[in-house]
Amino acid sequence: MTDEIKKGLLGIVVDETTISQVMPEINSLTYRGYAVQDLCEVCSFEEVAYLILNGDLPNSIQLNKFKKEEKANRNITINLREIINHMPKKAHPMDVARTFVSVMGLEDKETSDNSPEANMRKTMRIFAKTPTAIAAFFRVRKGKKIIKPKKDLSFSENFFYMCFGKVPQKEIVKAFDISLILYAEHSFNVSTFTARTITSSLSDIYGAITGAIASLKGPLHGGANEEVMHMMKKIKTPDKAKSWLIDNLNKKQVVMGFGHRVYKSGDSRVPTMKKYFLKVSKLKKDENLHKIGEIIEKEMLKRKNIHPNLDFPTGPTYHLMGFDTDFFTPIFVIARITGWSAHIMEQHISNKLIRPLSKYKGSKHRKVMLLNQR
Repeated sequence: MTDEIKKGLLGIVVDETTISQVMPEINSLTYRGYAVQDLCEVCSFEEVAYLILNGDLPNSIQLNKFKKEEKANRNITINLREIINHMPKKAHPMDVARTFVSVMGLEDKETSDNSPEANMRKTMRIFAKTPTAIAAFFRVRKGKKIIKPKKDLSFSENFFYMCFGKVPQKEIVKAFDISLILYAEHSFNVSTFTARTITSSLSDIYGAITGAIASLKGPLHGGANEEVMHMMKKIKTPDKAKSWLIDNLNKKQVVMGFGHRVYKSGDSRVPTMKKYFLKVSKLKKDENLHKIGEIIEKEMLKRKNIHPNLDFPTGPTYHLMGFDTDFFTPIFVIARITGWSAHIMEQHISNKLIRPLSKYKGSKHRKVMLLNQR
């Protein structure tokens, strides 16, 4: 046993994966060997979801079958709709998401079956039903009627329809699709490692994804996109952006949406998302947030040499699309279910219980004294 402690498992390689990697030679996140920015330009989110879950891009027959299965599983039970109806309206949507995935596990007869075939079937159910449940709470807490999914709409179109009762311009849907592709998978991040750790005990996929959602909620992980939006709301206008940043840096406060443990010369997903952030800004005739972002990004690079991560352009893009700030991370969940599920199934293939050691720094051996002697 080495005495060296790697806090946060920094630099520790704990397992192998075939799902994703940041390839240094092309400075890009890749899914199954494909650069994400290339996938964004050529593929729909459904194609990328198939790739992550099955190992390669689908042909037209495989894609149509995948889409058909996803659409067939979109409806949630009456029981789950009732539970969502009775959720506290002020509850954070991530807590609601964590709860309804757990309820899905209670309802599924295959929950305890960890065979590859059963796990793939359960993955498709979680993948298809989670957007329906998230959209249901989006409506319920506004006092609006839940909208059931439609089978003639794409994955992204259907989510907009269930939230707002209509599908926006195709450019908005495309931007949303792009965000899902970029958020779909990212190797052994905190939530994925959580899912794999839970799976290593041979727990079920619902429990693993429930744990992953709890992990993703944190502001140092998925919750960062919400924090970026809160920051931009404080800044309000582009002319205040530089002074706000300088003031926060002087106070040694963290500027959310910047830096990444994996990328040293910039998050490879950011240029693609920034492009679609600008497109959405122009479509909505509101470039205020984009201008604030440009100023903050330029000053952070100049003063700290720190690049933005994916959360920085994504949060305000979701805001312009009409989503409430605390729903940004649940949208992240919708995308990342694919990555989590692939890792859960990969963990099962070559499983070993994840059980790291710790270095004890507590009291030395002590004798227990009787109560009247303490």
